Amino acid sequence: MEKSDNLIIVIFGASGDLASRKLIPAIYSLRMQALMPERYSVLGVGRTDFTDDVFRKKMHEAILAFSEEKIADEGSITDFCLNLSYLQIDNSNPDSFIHLREKLKEISSEKGIDGNYLYYLATPPSLYEVIAVNLSDAALFDQAEGFRRVIIEKPFGYDLDSGRKLNAVLHERISEDQIFRIDHYLGKETVQNLLVTRFANGIFEPLWNRNYIDRIEITSAESLGVEERGGYYDSSGALRDMVQNHLLQMVGLTAMEPPSSLNADAIRNEVLKVFQSLQPIMEEDVPRQVVRGQYTGSMIRGVCATGYRNEKGVARDSRTETYVAIKFFINNWRWGGVPFYIRTGKRMPTRVTEIVIHFKSTPHHLFRRESGKMSANSLIIRIQPDEGILMKFDMKEPGAGFNAKNVNMDFHYKDLADIRIPSAYERLIADVMLGDSTLFSRDDEVETAWKFLEPIQKAWAANPAIKVYGYPAGTWGPEIANDLIEGEGLTWRYPCKNLADDELYCEL
Repeated sequence: MEKSDNLIIVIFGASGDLASRKLIPAIYSLRMQALMPERYSVLGVGRTDFTDDVFRKKMHEAILAFSEEKIADEGSITDFCLNLSYLQIDNSNPDSFIHLREKLKEISSEKGIDGNYLYYLATPPSLYEVIAVNLSDAALFDQAEGFRRVIIEKPFGYDLDSGRKLNAVLHERISEDQIFRIDHYLGKETVQNLLVTRFANGIFEPLWNRNYIDRIEITSAESLGVEERGGYYDSSGALRDMVQNHLLQMVGLTAMEPPSSLNADAIRNEVLKVFQSLQPIMEEDVPRQVVRGQYTGSMIRGVCATGYRNEKGVARDSRTETYVAIKFFINNWRWGGVPFYIRTGKRMPTRVTEIVIHFKSTPHHLFRRESGKMSANSLIIRIQPDEGILMKFDMKEPGAGFNAKNVNMDFHYKDLADIRIPSAYERLIADVMLGDSTLFSRDDEVETAWKFLEPIQKAWAANPAIKVYGYPAGTWGPEIANDLIEGEGLTWRYPCKNLADDELYCEL
């Protein structure tokens, strides 16, 4: 991979979990792969009163605990941590940013780094506008001496109005090509491989349309609950936390037309066209097309699992959804009439993210399986875990007669033993250092996604009669969600941790 120019990475919220669990280990891994520039520095900033030595010690421990890199000796971590420093600031105090500017000049002079700065906002979303304004007022977005880029974590607003306001505030102070709205799902190798699978193989693209595909199903399930994030999650919910960004971005990549090139805007233009073609869900149709749920207490493998409303920081009468499933259509030539189903939830049987392409059955059924149930082909693209691709199709069972049996043909990334799969944050941070925005959301994508979800948010806020269905922790969500699926006897796929395992045995 190409290397970036020398730079300083400034991490706002450097004392938080995201920095220690993901960001610093990812930057360390890039360093170990010789993908960091010749001269670089990482400056952590935050409200916590750390010295440089204390910060380095904490990050040393974080790399040992969370890095995906095989660490031969701790000396490499110690050497890396010499490039780390810390500055205590108050994000809401403009004077703190004057101190930040002076600190950056000091580091630039000591390390011989030209004025290239990358700001990573690993803070609560409520601080994005404040930090952007203060950086601008301190002339820290000025690109006269080098590039200035800013990475923003999701959520990008909480609804259409706040998303537009955040974009407007940013655009008053920084250009769109300097803004990188990060969605770590897009940094996963299997999400990027979706483009290769579709557009590099003549056997798939001719079938990728309404003539041959019956329905498309996308699932992103988590086995954990809200853990210690109950207070944050109760003001967010699954729709804001997962659907607006992760799931709709996967819809965009699954449904997009072939781009004219691999240029960032060429790909993002096609994703935007998908979002613009989403058939609006009317407020009155929300109860029929959207199911929301909340996990309740249950026993999972002999262990008592706490219900959502009993989690720390969660209101006892909360109606915040920990599960949401949506049925919708895309109004264009390729996908007219094909239902799309997306769902996400916490406290489900396993952690899994996958895209399932269900192909139409043959028009004349010559062969039946012993169960008498007709089968259809499906292509399963597993994002995580056990990353890979699985094709399900029928073969003749050995012996007399023509009994058909559904079999798997699968590929697993783990079988490529000699190839290291980078973490999502490694790939995305490396892309930002190079100024490549291909895997980042653009302002118009964000606003169009919020526009699609706005009627759902409004219906939930205005109509308390719309139910929040309970589902026992450790199950696949409210049973009524199966009613969204068109077709007699059809349900959601119940995926397993292992891609090729039979999903019929994975619900418990």
